[in-house]
Amino acid sequence: MRDRDKNILPTARERLILALDVDTLKEAEFLGQELRDLVGMFKVGPRLFTRYGPKIIESIQKEGVGVFYDAKFHDIPSVVAKAAGTAGRMGVRMLTVHTLGGLAMMEAAMEGLKGKTEDTKVVGVTILTSLDSSILREELGVGRDLSQEVVHLAHLAKKAGLDGVVTSPEELEDLRRTFPRNFLLIVPGIRPMGVVSNEHHRFLTPGEAIRRGADFIVVGRPILAADDPVEATKNILKEIESSL
Repeated sequence: MRDRDKNILPTARERLILALDVDTLKEAEFLGQELRDLVGMFKVGPRLFTRYGPKIIESIQKEGVGVFYDAKFHDIPSVVAKAAGTAGRMGVRMLTVHTLGGLAMMEAAMEGLKGKTEDTKVVGVTILTSLDSSILREELGVGRDLSQEVVHLAHLAKKAGLDGVVTSPEELEDLRRTFPRNFLLIVPGIRPMGVVSNEHHRFLTPGEAIRRGADFIVVGRPILAADDPVEATKNILKEIESSL
């Protein structure tokens, strides 16, 4: 894993990632213009990238904001190596791969970035926050309980040289105790006080997630569906700041 001691995250803004779960480039550009001074990174996933490709990443970068490309690469090692290299050339600040792709695949992602960029962080998706222990056991046939599986996959990610993992807030304390501070913990399923949880079975407030050891939190609907996205973002920043 590359040394990141110089990249300590002192501010609430730098810790906040907005999930751009919208349908159009126009909506994404509007949010970029409105929130670029309040959000550290904008997360682009399959919903936007499938429609617009690299254009959506370039558009966000023009606003001076970093891009978290939530690609969730999960394929044979040679394919993932080339895909990661392409993402690195696009200048994304953070990139995801599925830890369930295995050690060789994650190592290939890191190898694929060599010589492309020194700035792109690679983080592993452990268990999706829409899953719970019963789904893991009954549908996927995983013998370990959910928390044990998350910790196991995080160890695998670290062994592969990844920069961190994406994880539910519920496993934060176990992971933070287990891994050093320079192993990044990125947490989706964040819901401010008074906001419904939607399909995330495991969620916490921004302040709780930071107190449990989150380096970054990912927020979507509480900002996107707000009557005033700017005010909603400012309130989330206040929650984060209260826990720093």
